[in-house]
Amino acid sequence: MPVEFERIQLGERHVSSRITITESHIVTFAGLTGDFNPLHMDEVAARENGYGQRIAHGMLGHAVSTGLRSGIDDWDIVAFLETRRRFVAPILAGDSVRYEAEVLELRPSRSKPFGVVKVSMQLRNQDGVTVQDGEDVFAVAMGGGVA
Repeated sequence: MPVEFERIQLGERHVSSRITITESHIVTFAGLTGDFNPLHMDEVAARENGYGQRIAHGMLGHAVSTGLRSGIDDWDIVAFLETRRRFVAPILAGDSVRYEAEVLELRPSRSKPFGVVKVSMQLRNQDGVTVQDGEDVFAVAMGGGVA
């Protein structure tokens, strides 16, 4: 059963399962977005810029975090309202990442049948290194449902 706004607690924490970012993810994302920056596509360029190997697109990490987030709670989300990200460390092919979130703010909408939930988030790799952090804001249905 979906979790409605009234049942979400301030400070509530969630941790997702992991997904391993592969070379295939990086190449597919480049084709999908048209972002063929040499740091993503050229091993030599990535090494010359201090990364040691090609790195994943920051927005690939963001997209993956959205999918991971969807599996960590049963909130009755009716809209993804806002997102903010900082890309603080590279994501490499072979990294396994997970999404961690904590509820920072809860407020009922004044005009809509939903509440607004703001979470702080971190995307961490298999070594516990934060590769992305930021905030996500969702509209979550109230007990009466969305009209």
